[in-house]
Amino acid sequence: MREYAQIFQGTAFTSKSPKEVEILNDYLFCINSKGMIEKIVAPEDTVFQDLLDVYQGKENFHRLAEGQYFLPGFVDLHVHAPQWAQSGTALDIPLYDWLNTYTFPLESKFSDLAFAKNVYEDVVSTLLANGTTTALYFATVHKEASLLLAEICAEKGQRGLVGKVVMDDPEQNPTFYRDADTQTALADTEEFILAVKELAKSTKQGVYPVVTPRFIPSCTEEGLKGLGELAAKYDTYVQSHCSESDWAHSYVQERLQKNDAFALNDFGLLRDKSVMAHCNFLDEDDADLFAETGTAVAHCPISNAYFANSVIPIAHLHSKGVEIGLGSDISGGFSPSLFDNARQAVMSSRMLEDGVNPTLPAEERGVPASRITINEAFYFATAGGGESLSLPIGRLAESYAWDVQIIDTKIVSAKLPIFNEHEDVNDVFQKIMYLVRPENIREVWIQGDKVHSRS
Repeated sequence: MREYAQIFQGTAFTSKSPKEVEILNDYLFCINSKGMIEKIVAPEDTVFQDLLDVYQGKENFHRLAEGQYFLPGFVDLHVHAPQWAQSGTALDIPLYDWLNTYTFPLESKFSDLAFAKNVYEDVVSTLLANGTTTALYFATVHKEASLLLAEICAEKGQRGLVGKVVMDDPEQNPTFYRDADTQTALADTEEFILAVKELAKSTKQGVYPVVTPRFIPSCTEEGLKGLGELAAKYDTYVQSHCSESDWAHSYVQERLQKNDAFALNDFGLLRDKSVMAHCNFLDEDDADLFAETGTAVAHCPISNAYFANSVIPIAHLHSKGVEIGLGSDISGGFSPSLFDNARQAVMSSRMLEDGVNPTLPAEERGVPASRITINEAFYFATAGGGESLSLPIGRLAESYAWDVQIIDTKIVSAKLPIFNEHEDVNDVFQKIMYLVRPENIREVWIQGDKVHSRS
């Protein structure tokens, strides 16, 4: 019999398709030494009992308790790691004012590595405690602090994709917070890419460098072109903001006489490894370009409610073949939980379909076919995020990483309202998605290693 590093037994939920959740009832998950799911065994399979006979009672056999379930780890496609220090503040002012009054002064402090270490260790630990096993991070313009964030991800076991932010336009950025000049920005980015690639060689779950122009308004054309060339040279991920708000969308149109999507593409920044945050104002041609280039949308529903000036037609974009994942957008979004963001994604889509202006007749009030279900929001938070990053994560399936969160529905302080021991498991799944709090997340595993537990 094949020898496995670990075997887990329990009931799991995973996306079978964007709209359908697969329930694996009391299955065995056989994990190899690389932390990958090598075999999944159903109770009716002939080897099920053989595996139990061999592994039960051993240290590397893990059986879930009654009321516990496996979910795939969440994939957060948009986190501003330094902004964790200002989460929950200043969400009632316009984006431009928010950036200049609060955010840029805060991010400038990350030249202090002691301050950066304090914040970054806390944000990574917090995301792990909320079930996020993979995170796509914006850091700051500081090369050393950005590398420190990648090192903290590696140390804590989180799969981190980290970008040193580029803000090289002296006319658009404050004097106290920007790259010294375009050449320095590009040189620092290249050095950062090489340093993270070296770090990744000794990191089981993977850490990845990300080319990160903050957004077109903060960058020169020379800087954007140079970043596109670096992304191609090193085959790296790319992230930025795209058509987020009325102000940002209009700024690019006025400056470059085209929409964000086509401008970014002209600079070589839309590719299969690109993830663009928000994208509320994509038009049909923009969406087709995203689908054609393999560029993904990081949907940040809580943040969008504060800063985007609209509800993104996420169902429509997905129907056109655009890859979609979820992002918390700390701190434009106040919650580090993708559970909260999945819930808001469903609510926002319902508001878009039903409309929000009560003075209009019902038939004129909304945008038809806009709603998504909690199954789809779960898909975006897991499998959709994995597909957006072209990584074998986000599903509980063979040849995928063992990235899981163990959900306890019976914990006294956060017990879910399940009063029928024979309750339909589909209903249990929905209650998990709508009601789970961090204390329900008993353990988090990444690439076969336990990275978080709550006693």
